Amino acid sequence: MKPTNLPTTESRNPLSMGLDSLSTLQMVQLMNQQDATVPVAIAQVLPQIAQVVEMMATALAAGHRAFYQGAGTSGRLAVLDAVELLPTFRLEPDRVIPLLAGGDAAMMRSVEGAEDDAALGRADLAHHNFGQNDVLIGVAASGRTPYALGGLRYAAELGAGSAALVCNAGSSMSAAAQIAIEVVVGPEVLTGSTRLKAGTAQKLVLNMLSTCTMVKLGKVYENLMVDVNPSNQKLRQRAARIVSEITGLAGEEATTLLIAADWEVKTAVVMGLLDVSAAEARRRLAAANGHIRRALENP
Repeated sequence: MKPTNLPTTESRNPLSMGLDSLSTLQMVQLMNQQDATVPVAIAQVLPQIAQVVEMMATALAAGHRAFYQGAGTSGRLAVLDAVELLPTFRLEPDRVIPLLAGGDAAMMRSVEGAEDDAALGRADLAHHNFGQNDVLIGVAASGRTPYALGGLRYAAELGAGSAALVCNAGSSMSAAAQIAIEVVVGPEVLTGSTRLKAGTAQKLVLNMLSTCTMVKLGKVYENLMVDVNPSNQKLRQRAARIVSEITGLAGEEATTLLIAADWEVKTAVVMGLLDVSAAEARRRLAAANGHIRRALENP
């Protein structure tokens, strides 16, 4: 007897019923063809993604925080997205906070039962003093993971902004959130293995949410990461290239500016373009809420 009420992500994919009889090339071709459908599914929910970006950017600009909350693959992808914001955008570590069911240990090994605990989802948020001015994005392929659902319901009780990033339509998480991003990617090549298309979809959407939010916060000029934290040689070289690219200065001159700016890329850029001191560049940037364009246009 076939099970009823299965979410789409748990259903069998008719195109991969003979997966174990395919040649290696046929297997990878099939997976590639299925993966190609993910961006098409995401295109259907771009307006919702944009709404969540606006919600995150508004909260962060006002000094509040954004939280990701999930379990298993979904939660791990959220952690990866959040931790990359520190070196890429020089974001303080307590501004975008990822909460993974089972804690840090669950990044490397499954913590049995954690994802089934709705009370834990609430408790983890409460532990971080999650409040009505913060924003929560619950991430789960199924759309019904108790840990993330508990968090979303807690956010609703507090009147906080919330969104659900899921891969099934009409889920309980979508119902609990203010905004639902439902990327319906269909059954996986390997039945129920939502680390595949669903995981890819979630990673792509998280990329959009975090990157576009950082752009709106002034951490990007043109298409350059002008708030990069030059914490190692590779990133210092990248910082010098960015300053050189924007100002037109040679590499050595760009590095000299960066040293004078204490390796603050945005400060060095304003110094170079306006021929002002580091103190004046910082003053302009502060008045412009960190946006280089505004700092250049307004005295």
